[in-house]
Amino acid sequence: MMAVGPVSLIVIAVVALIIFGPKKLPQFGRAVGSTLKEFKDATKGLADDDDDEEEEKKKETKKIESES
Repeated sequence: MMAVGPVSLIVIAVVALIIFGPKKLPQFGRAVGSTLKEFKDATKGLADDDDDEEEEKKKETKKIESES
């Protein structure tokens, strides 16, 4: 499988410019950027939730051990 190199990126950019035109590309860029930001925030929230659950389990384990 071929790797995406600088030449490939330039070809993709030129084709996108021809297809969508210079007025639409900034809108697409903003849309992609905001989508990636929302995805990043959502996945960070999931990771934080997992960390919270692990901390609660550790606290419960320590509590049970101290009661014994």
